[in-house]
Amino acid sequence: MKKFKVAILGTGNIGTDLLIKVQRSQYLECVAFVGRNTNSSGMAKAREMGITCSDKSIEFIKQNHKNIDLVFDATSAKDHLLHAPVFKDLGIIAIDLTPAKVGVMSVPAANLSDCLAADNINMITCGGQASIPLAYAIGQSQKNVEYIETVSIIASKSAGPATRRNLDEYIQTTEKGLIEFSGAKASKAIINLNPAIPCINMQTTVYAKVSNPNMDSLNTSVSEIVEKIKKYVPGYELIVPPLYENGRISIMVKVRGLGDYLPEYAGNLDIINCAAIAMAEEYAKNGLEV
Repeated sequence: MKKFKVAILGTGNIGTDLLIKVQRSQYLECVAFVGRNTNSSGMAKAREMGITCSDKSIEFIKQNHKNIDLVFDATSAKDHLLHAPVFKDLGIIAIDLTPAKVGVMSVPAANLSDCLAADNINMITCGGQASIPLAYAIGQSQKNVEYIETVSIIASKSAGPATRRNLDEYIQTTEKGLIEFSGAKASKAIINLNPAIPCINMQTTVYAKVSNPNMDSLNTSVSEIVEKIKKYVPGYELIVPPLYENGRISIMVKVRGLGDYLPEYAGNLDIINCAAIAMAEEYAKNGLEV
């Protein structure tokens, strides 16, 4: 099978971890690792792996687009708003790891094949990748979901500068995804950066207000979606199965990373990278082009 040629735009920790995951893929080949700082640790790692590197950012993509099928954009929401029309004009598929809300929202366990007609895919947020599958399971198994809420607790050390700059966009995009995938009338997203040492693993809880819930159907739906997620995020673990008390449903999961480049406790970053890889591989498997 011919491999998809991909470029990674953004050479921070997320981009570097993504690079290692791409290198392991039988469907993807990284042809460029692109950022703004040639002295970054990510660039150094990429050069050790023999990957073409550039500090020309989006200009490199413009100049070399004929050799690129797909770009992972791991920059920032503000930057992706500028990059998206460039990718479209160049005929390059874009997988956006920022909360820019430009493209079609993707949660591979829920709508992988439905996204293949789009040329810009938004991976929502790290908290969204952990919580929205559960929201989707609630929406698929329950009628009239009135309200849904997610609370994600992550290690403070796993929230880098880009994550902190995009907190407002994180909240807005996660809340939009919760409604889109669950059908709820309203939503709320909360993120807690925990400074504890040793660093904690990511934990995400989803709460839902549903009248007369069908718990048997919900348990089946949650079990099925968790198994789907574990195929591309092995560290995704259901730690509190669906409960109904005080008029609300609650479900809790824990996410532990693979430890490719980022520490294992950074499951919040690992899950969005794993989801992005799953989406890119699906394009490659189907041999799709823009």
